[in-house]
Amino acid sequence: MPKPGAKMTVDEIVAELRGMESEHNREGMARFGIATEHTLGISVADLRKLARRAGKDHALARQLWDTGLHEARILASIVDVPAEVTEEQMERWVRDFDSWDLCDQCCGNLFWQTEHAARKVFEWSEREPEFEKRAGFALMAYIAWHDKKAPDDFFLSFLPVIRREASDRRNFVRKAVNWALRHIGKRNTALNAEAVALAQSILDSGDRASRWVASDALRELTSETVRGRLG
Repeated sequence: MPKPGAKMTVDEIVAELRGMESEHNREGMARFGIATEHTLGISVADLRKLARRAGKDHALARQLWDTGLHEARILASIVDVPAEVTEEQMERWVRDFDSWDLCDQCCGNLFWQTEHAARKVFEWSEREPEFEKRAGFALMAYIAWHDKKAPDDFFLSFLPVIRREASDRRNFVRKAVNWALRHIGKRNTALNAEAVALAQSILDSGDRASRWVASDALRELTSETVRGRLG
């Protein structure tokens, strides 16, 4: 354990992570489609507790990522400093994504807050690797969820990308496309109308994967709960 007030080192953190290893949790993660080859079976809640002790540290985040441990990489996304994240780093990390949860944690904890996020939405959504493409749509969803000041036109520019990729049959891609569409449509009444119109257009396309994306989004976006909240 580090002395009070001292910065935690990557070796100290990895030692703690290994001490928290749980085969039971790892088996549960596997059932949810999480890659377990380099996974210790530690909950995100426990990782966040450790992150509070480690503090924000860009250099530490990069060291944690380079360990290759699943939980260390999620922890890296929590302790990293968005303003210090480079485009080169984002590209290196996205190529290492081997599981949907690592993808989503990095996008939700870190990437959406960087100055490169909007550009990566467009770039990654065109990629072929499953988790790189998912990252583009996870970024869309997180930006739509968190960035309260972004104008509607910003999100309207994402809709053609959603339309283009809605036919991707891969489970982790289509779920992220759906996720992005739903979050855009829940921002306000104007974007709800645009998202519903797009979903209806996709639904009419006749493609099986597209129809799932659209029908699932429409159920939420036209629900009394969402319409009531948007007024």
